Amino acid sequence: MQKFIVTNSESGQYLEKYIRKVLSDAPLSFIYKLFRKKDIKVNGHWQKEKYLLNEKDEVSIFITDSQLDEFKKKTKTQVSENIANWIVYEDKNILIINKPRGVIVQKDNSGSIALDEMVVSYLTNKKEYDPSKDLGYTPAPCHRLDRNTAGLIVFGKNIATLRYLSKIIQDKEKVVKKYLTLVVGEVNKNGEVNLPLLKNAKTGRVSVNSEGKEAITQFKVVKKYNGFTLLEVKLLTGRTHQIRVHLASIGYPVVGDSKYGNYDINKIIEKEYGFKNQFLISDYLEFKGLEEPLKYLSGKSYSIDLPSELNELLLKIEEK
Repeated sequence: MQKFIVTNSESGQYLEKYIRKVLSDAPLSFIYKLFRKKDIKVNGHWQKEKYLLNEKDEVSIFITDSQLDEFKKKTKTQVSENIANWIVYEDKNILIINKPRGVIVQKDNSGSIALDEMVVSYLTNKKEYDPSKDLGYTPAPCHRLDRNTAGLIVFGKNIATLRYLSKIIQDKEKVVKKYLTLVVGEVNKNGEVNLPLLKNAKTGRVSVNSEGKEAITQFKVVKKYNGFTLLEVKLLTGRTHQIRVHLASIGYPVVGDSKYGNYDINKIIEKEYGFKNQFLISDYLEFKGLEEPLKYLSGKSYSIDLPSELNELLLKIEEK
């Protein structure tokens, strides 16, 4: 059995969130099984997931040392040995990572190891973070990218950085994020889409809807490719699936987008070019006019090259 005493900085949070931090290496399915089996107690009494913790509460978890060691060993094995190669920039406050397509940003119930878990493991191995002691916070991403969207994503390493980045990440005067995407159809001029978006909580799909939230997407033509167009996209708002839904709504769906794209053309591209992925990447990030604790990053920009699979598709389409 493992016992923990809740500190002042950890109080006021749900028991479930606390346990997920304490057992950061354990699968969510195992954590929820502990709750179902009543193997988690607070001050000697079983409590549900939404119990609000108080300072000095004693949390008992019926899990053995060998189980904890096994989870840690499994996580270290799962964490990609290449994560160091994904890091575009790092200092004492932030990590900027080039997330590969197919990697989820935050842990979910899919069983796939997530980028946030990799980052925690990476920083733990570097002894910059100790999940057994630093229970008041966890290094975390300050924004999201879909599983199938590759590119730059920013992680805050400490509380002050996380709070500041979370505050300004949607401020387009301070943080500029640009994307490259290949769309179906030949776009003849630069433009802007200003259409509200609404997310269906049950299906997860997003649609243009007058009852939705404001969403503005700007795009610039980079190059035309025999019935396709490479666009540079800039978001003035940060809504779920915004680029994909907005471009599809004006008749230029993202190549390879299985949710909002053109199914028939996606199948043709897969058959003719062997490409069946989503052509969307966050390739540029710039900081402007930042204040402490990140003032030193003002005026800095970061960019990445297209992954080889995207470059190869462009070459194949151009050669045809």
